[in-house]
Amino acid sequence: MRRITGKDQDETLIELQSAMDSQTGDETTGNGISFSSERGELPGRTETDELQAHKDTVFFSDGVRRIDFVLSYVDDKDGEKKQERRKEFEANLEKIGLQLETDDKSESKDQKTYFLKIHAPWDVLAHYADVLKIKVPFKKSDIPHSQDVPLEWLTRPFRLPHHIMHPRPDYFTYPFDKSKINFFSDKESFFPPSTRNRIVFYILARCPYYKEGQIEKDKTGIKRLLSNGTYTAAFPLHDCRYWKRARDSKCESERYDLYSNWARFLCFYKEQPLNLIRKYYGEKIGIYFAWLGFYTEMLFFAAVMGVICFTYGVLSYDDNISSKEICNDTIGGTILMCPLCDKKCPFWKLNSTCLSSWQSHLFDNEGTVFFAIFMGIWVTLFLEFWKRRQARLEYEWDLVDFEEVQQQLQIRPEFEISCTNRRFNKVTQEMEPYLPMTSKCARFCFSAATVIFWISLIVACIIGVIAYRLAVYAAFASIIKDPMRRIQVVGRFITPQLATSVTASCINFVIIMILNFFYERVAIWITDMEIPKTHLEYENRLTLKMFLFQFVNYYSSCFYVAFFKGKFVGYPGDYKYMFGRWRKLRNEECDPGGCLIELTTQLVIVMVGKQLWGNIQEALLPVMRNWWSRRKGRHHPENHYSRCEQDHVLQNFSQLGLFYEYLEMVVQFGFITLFVASFPLAPLLALLNNILEIRVDAWKFTTQFRRPVASKARNIGAWQEILNAVAILSVVTNAFIMAFTSDMIPRMVYLYAYSTEGSMMGYINNSLSVYNISEIHPHSMPEEPGQWFENMTSTCRYRDYRYPPGHEREYKQTMQFWHILAAKMAFIIIMEHVVFVVKFFVAWMIPDVPSDVTARIKRERYVIQEYLHEYEVKELRMQLSASFVTEPRSEMSLTSDRKEELSVDL
Repeated sequence: MRRITGKDQDETLIELQSAMDSQTGDETTGNGISFSSERGELPGRTETDELQAHKDTVFFSDGVRRIDFVLSYVDDKDGEKKQERRKEFEANLEKIGLQLETDDKSESKDQKTYFLKIHAPWDVLAHYADVLKIKVPFKKSDIPHSQDVPLEWLTRPFRLPHHIMHPRPDYFTYPFDKSKINFFSDKESFFPPSTRNRIVFYILARCPYYKEGQIEKDKTGIKRLLSNGTYTAAFPLHDCRYWKRARDSKCESERYDLYSNWARFLCFYKEQPLNLIRKYYGEKIGIYFAWLGFYTEMLFFAAVMGVICFTYGVLSYDDNISSKEICNDTIGGTILMCPLCDKKCPFWKLNSTCLSSWQSHLFDNEGTVFFAIFMGIWVTLFLEFWKRRQARLEYEWDLVDFEEVQQQLQIRPEFEISCTNRRFNKVTQEMEPYLPMTSKCARFCFSAATVIFWISLIVACIIGVIAYRLAVYAAFASIIKDPMRRIQVVGRFITPQLATSVTASCINFVIIMILNFFYERVAIWITDMEIPKTHLEYENRLTLKMFLFQFVNYYSSCFYVAFFKGKFVGYPGDYKYMFGRWRKLRNEECDPGGCLIELTTQLVIVMVGKQLWGNIQEALLPVMRNWWSRRKGRHHPENHYSRCEQDHVLQNFSQLGLFYEYLEMVVQFGFITLFVASFPLAPLLALLNNILEIRVDAWKFTTQFRRPVASKARNIGAWQEILNAVAILSVVTNAFIMAFTSDMIPRMVYLYAYSTEGSMMGYINNSLSVYNISEIHPHSMPEEPGQWFENMTSTCRYRDYRYPPGHEREYKQTMQFWHILAAKMAFIIIMEHVVFVVKFFVAWMIPDVPSDVTARIKRERYVIQEYLHEYEVKELRMQLSASFVTEPRSEMSLTSDRKEELSVDL
């Protein structure tokens, strides 16, 4: 049983008993094209059996009017209140002009769900297209496309067919104007399905459901009806089946084309059909995939350079004199090192860190400096070239004039409902809702306090992880040195430092995932409480808060290892303690090979763990949820269920769904830029992840999610400024990593200022200071000093540049320490200035908008003005000709009447 309501032009629709009922007269489709049925058959439906057997359609039961949106609901205990809301809401939709058709619950697979199908006729589409200033084509573009590039055959395997890459011809466009309907051409392409569902959703979001004569502003919009359970879902329909091309010529195959040429993993080496993505999902989702694809392309060059630098570290493995000295039994084997913790840590031989010193050399070598400078320039090139790519997309996708003025038309219904105050807008000359300054300031202060509180919670968790590192280091040291524990075999591979770093990184990753669960909800709650005016303002505020939370959450542990660990240790006679000496948590020291290898370990665990967990969530969760939602009633082929039912069981793509996709990629961008000096292979890992990410996201959008409501966006929004900030910060962090975390500067100072042989021979002995064991404080002495202390020496060595015992300035920093510090500061200043100068020069040399795009914009504006002028002149001529025809006739009739009157009088 289907109930059909609404008005089509001035005719009243009657209930249709079945699809075989004939219709007479003209029937108007959604794009304003009229059909006549002389034989009483529905256009596009010549076999009634096929209609009953195959329900995979996106049209009403008449086979003519397109389903632009679907609302679903079920009857429950609170049915009377919800039924009353639905009645008023649907009545108001009909008053606006939308046409409705309801599928009875008896026709659904669960025998519970009703599906309310909505169709927007031409008059409604035209009215709201005028309101929203939607651009529509008016003339085919006469601008020639760029010529084929040389050696195009090399890229041919990566390209897609032309009809997939360019699903429609290139047109000049102009904002739709109902008063100039004859100005436009090709009316069939006026409103594609993505534009239609955008218009319908705009209506649904603002349609009230209170009774006539009452004014209850909070009873407005489909979002509130969804939140209170009146409707269970609201979504536009996908095209027909994605795994098989539709036999019905009226059912579009864009979804099938997207799946076949984009969503399958075997297409990972192919370009993305951005124009088809934009046409099907809208500009906002199209911009995201354009940015993700461009980011992945640029990662290829960074990954290649990172592999080259890593390869240099491998090839120069045998030339690492410092590691050879550490591993040498006559050098590293005779150097006794001071304990690394109190009581539990023994004296230890330097050659026990042989393996970690070799591992450090793979990432801490001369090539790392070059790679850090290269990445600073790469970031600039990436951002500048993206601006050019974005400008080209803005022109091709009619977003050049999509300014803030149009965003103001997208005022959030929540703002209109919550803000009861009104004031006069001098620009629009209308009364508009506004939030008083006192309320705005109070909400801002509360929001800021909440953000500070939760960031403090992150810092507290990081301090807890640091305390864990200090506490368990002694335990690992005692376990690994004890042969009775039966792990002595791996003791030479797993040092206490490495064991502590790995376990702490894993714990930190688990804490990060737990905190992320809360931060997402806190950020949304705070942003909702602020009541932003527009959708753009809402997304920008939420973006800033979420990235701030994620920045502190993901990067704080890396910042600790890079810039704090090993920097505030003291020396054997005056060790520094966390929370004071009485807590007995002595600050960590770095390996003789430096802290860089620990930063690498931390970065790899957090970055790779996040990517693996994210891919598992994105790939498996939608499948499991969809399987759970359709676990019943799926004993028949898909074509036994309507398109509404097939889409209803899919996952809903929320308004913030795209926000989380951006956030994931921007956090990854921070990993490969902020700390890339410690791990040159980070861009390679990001590249491999993103190749998979594109196809997983495409597969989700095409097969696992309902079709999102199309929306416009001319750029990536606030993420652009965040990327710029991260790019600038990355230059500083990498310079400090190379100066203070890496051992590059101390080695260079020794080589050029202190080496007598002009080589690195003797560097290890030079970099270790001497301390008298008898002067070590009793609470720092090992419980078991070991045979080395008893039989071999009365001194131990530690990592620092201090005068030896007996010197007049014993245990004070040597002049070499200050030379190294000066060299570090000079390196930071020089590297930052060199990179920043190159960055600004490159940014100045590369224009944000390509010259051909500028020319095309000027050409299109010129053509628009020319055609508008011709159109106005033509309309004026028609009006003049019409008045010329009518006015003389009226004068002649008046003259004849006067002559008749005179003749009668005579």
